[in-house]
Amino acid sequence: MQHAAVTRARVAVGATYAAQGFGYATVVTALPGLKARTGIEDDTIALVLLMGALLAAAGSVTAERLARRWSSRTAVVVGLLAQAVGLGFVAAATSVPPLVGAFVVFALGLGMVDASCNMQGVALQHRVGRSILSTLFACLTVAAIVAALSQSGLSGLGTTTGAVTALVVAAVVAVAVALLVRPWLVHGTSGADAGPDAATAHAATAHDAGHEGVVHHDGIAPGARSGVAAPDVEDAPRAKVPLPRAGIWLFGALVAVAFVVDSAVSSWSTVYLYDELGASGTIAPLGYAAYQGAVLVARLAGDPLVRRYGRVRVAAPTGAVAALGLFVVALVPSPVAAVAGFALAGIGAGALVPLAFSAAGELAPARLDDVVARINLFNYAGAIVGAVVIGLLSQVTGLGPAFLVPALLLVPAMAIVPRLGGRTPAAASSTS
Repeated sequence: MQHAAVTRARVAVGATYAAQGFGYATVVTALPGLKARTGIEDDTIALVLLMGALLAAAGSVTAERLARRWSSRTAVVVGLLAQAVGLGFVAAATSVPPLVGAFVVFALGLGMVDASCNMQGVALQHRVGRSILSTLFACLTVAAIVAALSQSGLSGLGTTTGAVTALVVAAVVAVAVALLVRPWLVHGTSGADAGPDAATAHAATAHDAGHEGVVHHDGIAPGARSGVAAPDVEDAPRAKVPLPRAGIWLFGALVAVAFVVDSAVSSWSTVYLYDELGASGTIAPLGYAAYQGAVLVARLAGDPLVRRYGRVRVAAPTGAVAALGLFVVALVPSPVAAVAGFALAGIGAGALVPLAFSAAGELAPARLDDVVARINLFNYAGAIVGAVVIGLLSQVTGLGPAFLVPALLLVPAMAIVPRLGGRTPAAASSTS
């Protein structure tokens, strides 16, 4: 890809990640205003959030089909427009039934963009020829923080008015991104469709990756230093390439565990600090703030670290740090220890997700869209475990011990980390 085209594509794809983060964060931070306006109860909200996760999974499957029929670019645009419609309906809802209906539309769009922007991100990384996926995820995190701060500022208009205003702003952002960036998005996101750009990426990474199957003297597998193993330009047509199901389950499991951590901290950190540790209303939100700050730092630092040390050497310590942080949260009942532990958890959760998607994108380049869409389904399984299962378990054990669940899940997940290094001859032949 030409330098100017690469720059435009990076801006466009980064904007889709940002729009995704901005829309989701706006909805969850608008819940107090929506409760006041519609009278929806907490137990109903929990059911709606569970329904939303299932519908987002359906949206991810829809994105896979749209990408297969047309392109992931089409799926991104349709998903963002669906989100905008859903956000508009949420803003207009004055009772529970239309609010639930609006969430249905929004959740489907959320899942579509979740899958298709990752298809775009992995494909762009292949074409650039170096690790950029962590930076794209950082765009999502920054936008989520901006949305939360915007909601806080707009609350001066009143809880309900501020929430409605924020939702309308998020709808406008989704429409603007969908319409403005479409021409700059990556056109073909599967290896079979990549054409000359795939060859360009192959050349760009040849010095780093060497020939497929070679392991460099420092133990970093092909493509793992740059963060991307170039797809074979002679891959078989996608219809003849079977899905690498074992690899999908492997890297999907890593994504699921990372989202168990994310969902557990996002859903329960403030409640744990306030209700069980007796932290003040000022201190209680700091656990989540520390977590999000650490996620952002991990994602901003992720790409340079991967280029220098390789994916495995980044994933192993960050995953171990996350597990350590959650053990601290579970076993040391102190507000200071909990805030510090949540920050450590953010380092691992922020790093592991883009690393897993990067590695998954190399499993079968001719089926990239299909692979990424199916990996994306695992994040909803993780989100349900982190939010719902841990909440139910806390009724028996208390929230502190319940945080042992994501901590313990990270331990076997570390066995997957060595597979992040890049394709080997055996892995390559299994998809041909």
